[in-house]
Amino acid sequence: MKSSSIHCWIVVNGYLQHEKFSSLALFIQESAVRKGISADLIRNSDLIPVIENGTPYLKGTFEKLPDFVLFMDKDIHLARHLELLGLPVYNSSTAIEVCDSKAKTHQALANHGIPMPKTLFPPFTYEGIERKNLDAFKKIGNELGYPLVVKEAYGSFGEQVYLIHSEHEFLEMVNKLGHRPFIMQEFIEHSKGRDIRVNVVGNQVIASMHRKSEHDFRANMTAGGKASPYTPSKEESDLAIRCAAILGVDFAGVDLLFGADGPLLCEVNSNSHLLNIYECTGINIADSMFDYVMDDIRKRKES
Repeated sequence: MKSSSIHCWIVVNGYLQHEKFSSLALFIQESAVRKGISADLIRNSDLIPVIENGTPYLKGTFEKLPDFVLFMDKDIHLARHLELLGLPVYNSSTAIEVCDSKAKTHQALANHGIPMPKTLFPPFTYEGIERKNLDAFKKIGNELGYPLVVKEAYGSFGEQVYLIHSEHEFLEMVNKLGHRPFIMQEFIEHSKGRDIRVNVVGNQVIASMHRKSEHDFRANMTAGGKASPYTPSKEESDLAIRCAAILGVDFAGVDLLFGADGPLLCEVNSNSHLLNIYECTGINIADSMFDYVMDDIRKRKES
């Protein structure tokens, strides 16, 4: 199969108008073109998944379905619908769904010997139903100690991660979050304001950077962190690759914390922001992603 005959969709969110997202989409499209792949940027808002008489099909302005889809959004229902149509989707809808939720990520990695911060899960409540009895959270605070970290299950760029210093602050945060899903974790003091982003494609580490903030417990660049190229240890590389493999992601940005006794898994991003690590290291992860996909497509054809 010649790569010039291959046509792909790069699916992005039609409602995210920020320049960094459009720049990322164009960055990935340019990589596809360099690899000889015909690539269309497709907004999820331009596709309408339909099931009629039990059969899935797709409405939209496209001329034909692609050979594969690089899914750079979190519209899980659309990704799964494309799979129902028989399209290879990278990453898969299942992998995106698990990585999109910090709660699902940590539970999916349980029983695999993955080192991670001690993690507790709150008792569920429904929308509009206030948790009036907060005894469970007082016990959680005692279990984890203060400060502790509260993370909304769904969030990006570290913006929904909170450092909690007291029981009063903790209970206020619980009431504020309401029915929104979240997790609670021990605070890893040894990693305060610093972490590692390891980009994995297939079973290989392609690039890595060290992120550090002098002013925030979060190392995310949107929270003021600064990045520098980083060469991960074998232990760090192996941990990142194992996490990606367990979660079934074809490519991911795996965030690791500096534990007192070795690296700890922080989170796995199925749609990591490739421009940041490119600007830091000069390594284009998108090139490796398309190499991986083309090899996988070839294997599918041969099997």
